[in-house]
Amino acid sequence: MCSGSVYFFISTVPSVMAWMTYISHWFDEDDWYEGQQRAKMSQVKQVGLLAAGCQPWNKDVCAASGDRFAYCATLAIYIYQLDHRYNEFKLRAIMSEHKKTITAISWCPHNPDMFASASADSLVIIWNVTEQKVVAKLDNTKGIPASLSWCWNADDAVAFVSHRGPLYIWTISGPDSGVTVHREAHSFLSDISLFRWHPKKKGKVVFGHTDGSLSIFQPGSKNQKHVLRPESLEGTDEEDPVTALEWDPLSTDYLLVANLHNGIRLVDSESLSCITAFNFPSAAASVQCLAWVSSAPGMFITGDSQVGVLRIWNVSRTTPIDNFKLKKTGFHGLHVLSSPPKKKSRSSQYPTKNHHTSSTSEAVPPPTLTQTQAFSLPPGHAVCCFMDGGVGLYDMGAKKWDFLRDLGHVETIFDCKFKPDNPDLLATASFDGTIKVWDINTLTAVYTSPGNEGVIYSLSWAPGDLNCIAGATSRNGGFIWDVPKGKMITRFSEHGKNGIFCIAWSHKDSKRIATCSSDGFCIIRTIDGRVLHKYKHPAAVFGCDWSQNNKDMIATGCEDKNVRVYYLATSSDQPLKVFTGHTAKVFHVRWSPLREGILCSGSDDGTVRIWDYTQDACINVLSGHTAPVRGLMWNPEIPYLLISGSWDYTIRVWDTRDGTCLDTVYDHGADVYGLTCHPSRPFTMASCSRDSTVRLWSLTPLINPLQINILADRCWDEIIGNTDRAVESGAPPLLCGKVSRDIKQEVEKLTGNIRGKKLRWFSECFSPPGGSKNLWDLVAVIKGQDDSLLPQNYCKGIMHMKHLVRFRMSKAQELTTVKMSKFGGGIGAPSKEERLKEAAEIHLRLGQIQRYCELMVELGEWDKALSVAPGVSMKYWRKLMQRRADQLIQEENDDVIPYCIAVGDVKKLVSFFTSRGQLKEALLVAQAACEGNIQMSPLFTSGSSNSGGDNTDDYNELLHKVSKELAEWYFQDGHAVLAACCHLAVENIELAMANLIRGNELELAISVGTVLGESAAQATHYALELLARKCMTVTTCFPSLGYRDLAADLLMMIPDNKLQLVKLCAFYPGCIAEINDLHEKCNLPDVEECMRLAETIQADGDIFETIKYYLLSTEPEKALPIGIQYVKEQLRGSDWTLDSVCPYLDLLSYIRTERLVLHKCSEFRNELLILCGYIGALLAIRRQYNSIVPALYEYTSQLLKRREVSVPLKIEQLSEELDAWRACTQLNRRTNELACTPPSESQRRVYSILVSRIQEEPLKGMVGPDYVTGSNLPSHSDVHVSCLTGLRIQGPVFFLEDGKSAISLNDALMWAKVNPFSPLGTGIRLNPF
Repeated sequence: MCSGSVYFFISTVPSVMAWMTYISHWFDEDDWYEGQQRAKMSQVKQVGLLAAGCQPWNKDVCAASGDRFAYCATLAIYIYQLDHRYNEFKLRAIMSEHKKTITAISWCPHNPDMFASASADSLVIIWNVTEQKVVAKLDNTKGIPASLSWCWNADDAVAFVSHRGPLYIWTISGPDSGVTVHREAHSFLSDISLFRWHPKKKGKVVFGHTDGSLSIFQPGSKNQKHVLRPESLEGTDEEDPVTALEWDPLSTDYLLVANLHNGIRLVDSESLSCITAFNFPSAAASVQCLAWVSSAPGMFITGDSQVGVLRIWNVSRTTPIDNFKLKKTGFHGLHVLSSPPKKKSRSSQYPTKNHHTSSTSEAVPPPTLTQTQAFSLPPGHAVCCFMDGGVGLYDMGAKKWDFLRDLGHVETIFDCKFKPDNPDLLATASFDGTIKVWDINTLTAVYTSPGNEGVIYSLSWAPGDLNCIAGATSRNGGFIWDVPKGKMITRFSEHGKNGIFCIAWSHKDSKRIATCSSDGFCIIRTIDGRVLHKYKHPAAVFGCDWSQNNKDMIATGCEDKNVRVYYLATSSDQPLKVFTGHTAKVFHVRWSPLREGILCSGSDDGTVRIWDYTQDACINVLSGHTAPVRGLMWNPEIPYLLISGSWDYTIRVWDTRDGTCLDTVYDHGADVYGLTCHPSRPFTMASCSRDSTVRLWSLTPLINPLQINILADRCWDEIIGNTDRAVESGAPPLLCGKVSRDIKQEVEKLTGNIRGKKLRWFSECFSPPGGSKNLWDLVAVIKGQDDSLLPQNYCKGIMHMKHLVRFRMSKAQELTTVKMSKFGGGIGAPSKEERLKEAAEIHLRLGQIQRYCELMVELGEWDKALSVAPGVSMKYWRKLMQRRADQLIQEENDDVIPYCIAVGDVKKLVSFFTSRGQLKEALLVAQAACEGNIQMSPLFTSGSSNSGGDNTDDYNELLHKVSKELAEWYFQDGHAVLAACCHLAVENIELAMANLIRGNELELAISVGTVLGESAAQATHYALELLARKCMTVTTCFPSLGYRDLAADLLMMIPDNKLQLVKLCAFYPGCIAEINDLHEKCNLPDVEECMRLAETIQADGDIFETIKYYLLSTEPEKALPIGIQYVKEQLRGSDWTLDSVCPYLDLLSYIRTERLVLHKCSEFRNELLILCGYIGALLAIRRQYNSIVPALYEYTSQLLKRREVSVPLKIEQLSEELDAWRACTQLNRRTNELACTPPSESQRRVYSILVSRIQEEPLKGMVGPDYVTGSNLPSHSDVHVSCLTGLRIQGPVFFLEDGKSAISLNDALMWAKVNPFSPLGTGIRLNPF
């Protein structure tokens, strides 16, 4: 019997060279260039992601396999994978294809890449996790698949069951593919809560029911339905659902069963008897989930349902071996990782606990466990899911969190708003009944509302610093929540039980709050509840917004398709204006903050309308969304910029002057509801969605010329303007908001360092959160600013090495003395014990051993105190021994840290921390050693020749090494700015600048480099050159005179700029008059004179100068044969190097594109592309751009195959070089593969010739791959496969000039830095900067 429809998705991943198929047809015709689309990338950059929590409604919502674990929110599955290098789990994928609540997920037991999920819309999906794509779908499963599991003994069969059965088995492929029904598993008398296949006994399966019974089926045996109910239930109708069920991995018949109220039993499925009933320490405890620990036979763990207590058991004991409280909320799911992370690093809390856990997290700190005589705790990692949505990975051996994603929303997030007086705090309101406040720098929850409010549709912060939030609910009216106190202080019930869709606190009058509801009223009241106005509408009112220019004006959006404007200063309850035009209900309305009388409205008709209140008219209709519009946001600085979010899953950016859609963002996996930004950080936007995530975006690329105007020190008129100028059609962007005016006023007050301050203030305004303020603080320290001027939160970021020890010492003192009252407020204030422990740890790392011992004694940790006391003196140790005499000394597991500190073995300690991934700890110890705080103890130096004093240089080297490692960790995690901070903290300016450039933070690099001056000059000049290239994008910027002049201004900031200006003039595609105008600006002869000079110099035999002047002349193509011939001659010799040919090819590559693609140039064009491809591959090896080296070789080979050329390169030679590179560099690269074949003698020979030609990179810091912000962030729905690698692109995507071929932005940046021409072989320059 079959049910459902099956869809298969055949893999279409292209081979590495699928992209080369484009090349052949480009040159069949001469006019192909005219039809080219521009290469492009998204202008809106994703810079942060707040992942959802784990849903608490269904049972099997977390799963694990090997080094990956997964959990699901309501609509999406989150996959985390272990990064072996840093021993930490990272979010690798968000898989969302389900449109209704996911009911269960299951990992394939014999194929770690296969994964199944089921949802409430009767859908089962099979995924390939590695490729993050759907392999097969089963539609219409005849009933909701409430529970799902791979069949253990079948290669590719998945079983699923609805509440009463039957059990369906879907064989995905092979001769027996299709859906069959289990012959016996149907017609149950009680709902199924979950089922489990036996991992070894083929076909054996057990079901747990809500009445507390089990049903067991196995081929060849009598079926047992509804057996083994807990004894206390026999003969009653009471229900006690089975909450967990797992087969004993070491037995064919034993089974662990948990019932919610009757606890845990080990039962025999053959004799149907209970072998052991386990007893809980408290009668109130009830089990929600359990899991066997495969690495420790006979051991299992359970999670309590009311409080987050993890209990460890052994089947030979009826009571737990240990219990510890991990969180205040109850468990929802547990899964033990079958192959836990390698023990090489005992912690992956990289860099400290606070990276994943907020300082005020609800997670209870790691408990101190009592050692039991008979059992030691199992090594292993438990994936823990909690009822509040928290998800974590708990290291049971070390008794601490390796990872904790605390307090995520588990359902649709309807609204998000920044706190008016703090751009770092973002509040979110959700379907799950809570409002949460997030620190967007750390992406952790700082506060959460009490909950149980039903659905919260809308929120509004109180103006200024009042620290309150108003919320609107589906059935409980409105409320005001005092955030720091965590209490509801007021409730509004004027709408009765009707849902309130929108709540808005007046910006101008903090006493007034507006609400609008399904009852058709918009009510204006004071915060103490006095109703001022009740505006009746003919239908439900969905949105309202206070005018930002008139405190008595409010607009509403109504189900009757109309927008209304009311004036509160009159007693009339009639609207002042009614705007009609939408063809479906109006949802949100938003007044422009910059243009008086302008407002917008979003509707279910899929459009956004712009209304002019003063003209009584609709002045624009923005069409493009394909579903109802929800989120709306005006930019507070650029008056024409409007952002909208829709049920079509997209965010669109509009130029409201002409209705153009400037960009469309596809990353959310469901309806986009809320959009917000903060006036003081106007180009950082937050969005929220039905996919339960909050995402942070940078809008800065949309106003690119503005940033460059500031860098080029243009006049104020080109940076700041009034709204009338800014909204003129075609006018370049101008800043018109409060923050830019404030910066201008502050700059005009300054007497010294005007440029530095101006660059810093604008940089902080433009930059998203993620370290730019920290970076500027470090720049100020390096430039000698007085420490007293550092901001209060400086010590929370990456500190300069001279402050690190001092700030941490004062923190230790504060922790020891601070009163509890100081910690009122946030989530879970730390206890006195926790504070003393933290203080002790800091003192220890600062080398203050006696203070550490005394605090340990105060905490009752005598053994720790005694183990390091000899580091103070033997006398002190004896004294402690006497105080401890009456107590038994117990051994402590892991005393390597205090031991190292006591003996002064700094290197061992630093390498210990580094191996654990605790780089911040390693840095602190190395710095303390540099300052002489940690010395070799007299007890241990007698046999050693070198004493602590001689180690300063060693310690300094160690400090730099550790800071470099920490920077690398930040960099590969997509935080280039924080990586730069690590280098600046130890004054390594070269590497700091390199990290910014490799992260493509060019504007920030130039700003910082300009302020740092000479020490950063070389890198600043390189960044200026790249930014000038950005202004030279053919179709978007050139031939605009504005961009042309900007590029010239940037290059003129480089002292030795003649060659750079030649390249700009050579590439500029204007008419002769415009080109001559640019030549004059750049101090170069006119084009006719350049032609004469070229001919004269050619006769003299100076090839480089000849090429230069021909490129600047009226016939630039004459440079091609001269330059190419020279390079070919070089390559025919045996002693050429990259540096002898690169300058020639680089110069030739700036020939104007429309000349290069002429039919008469095709032979030279083909040879230029091939030579640039080959030299690009060698440059990529030099810079260690490993991901694109194979593609560059392959590109060159394909061009050699397809084009009629005569170059001194052979396909076999390219193949040999690539193989030699792979063989000789695989040894240096970190790989997860155990064995790699050593290179052959001939491969070593080929590689050594390559190395001799490549030589060293002159810009040392630039070695290593580019990695832009957001590269680590997975997309929900905007999935692209790279035409270079055939792999799915994670992070930002760059589209090539055909408009459909995509590569990752990181690969595009690296490619463009070593080979200026597009991978499609068209001769078009690649410009991803």
